[in-house]
Amino acid sequence: MNDSIKRPLVSICCVTFNQSLYIEKCLDGFDLQLCNFEFEVLIFDDASTDDNQQRILKHAQGKKNYRLFFQNENQWNKNKFGFIDFLFPAANGKYIALCEGDDYWTDPFKLQKQVDFLEANPDYVLCFHKVKILKTNGELVDDFITKVPENYETQETLARLGNYIHTPSVVFKNVIKEFPAELSLSPIGDYFLYMLLSEHGKLKYFDEEMAVYRFGVGIHSTQGQIKMAKSNFKLFTLLLSYFNDPKINKILLDRQLNALDSFEHLIRNEYREAFISHNIFFKALKSLQSPKNFWKKLRYKLIK
Repeated sequence: MNDSIKRPLVSICCVTFNQSLYIEKCLDGFDLQLCNFEFEVLIFDDASTDDNQQRILKHAQGKKNYRLFFQNENQWNKNKFGFIDFLFPAANGKYIALCEGDDYWTDPFKLQKQVDFLEANPDYVLCFHKVKILKTNGELVDDFITKVPENYETQETLARLGNYIHTPSVVFKNVIKEFPAELSLSPIGDYFLYMLLSEHGKLKYFDEEMAVYRFGVGIHSTQGQIKMAKSNFKLFTLLLSYFNDPKINKILLDRQLNALDSFEHLIRNEYREAFISHNIFFKALKSLQSPKNFWKKLRYKLIK
């Protein structure tokens, strides 16, 4: 880092890919911040194929606190991740703030409020806040995705109830210097990260809307639910692999088994629907002892 630049108190970490329609609003939210401390902006672009990088370069021109991590080859496809493998290791700040390239901040005092709290309360490791949700039709609505529970501060509650923290609302202490291999393998990295951080202190929630989370096309189909159940099962398996607290692991084990039950139920329903809607497969089951007969019948049904 250039010695002429004062060491930042906060590192804003932003990961983006093919978000040229949204990235400038995201970056405007960083520049909007009014703070009595220095902050740096670290942007990881994972080899976008649109003009995302060009827009970032134009925006960052002349800004000494911007640091760009542009990729020529997509790292996601190589099982490398922007936050974990590139930005977090490069962050100089005592605190790290998160925002992905399609979300944006709306309160100019967001960072100041969150950092002031963490500085004054050393027993807390992370703070987050309420967000607005921007739907695909352009409607800005109250958060319908998460609900912050009572006793939200503890790792036990986070383990029991899952992720109630929106990424663009997060500021946390830069206390983890080496991340476990399980985090890189996790299909749901943000929740795993918050579980790791909750080993180092409590969580604080601000009941103030200071950012907007952009809600994409929802995955509500059966196939989407199957993928989610599979991801949840893998997530809790990896969490169980890492954590050693018997109380926490009992909660995680229960959630792992619930995810497995859900996965099996969805798979069973998916195939039952296939068999019901395609009568040919019932007949195929009877023909498996004679493959030639099966393919003959299948060909006949398809061309009939």
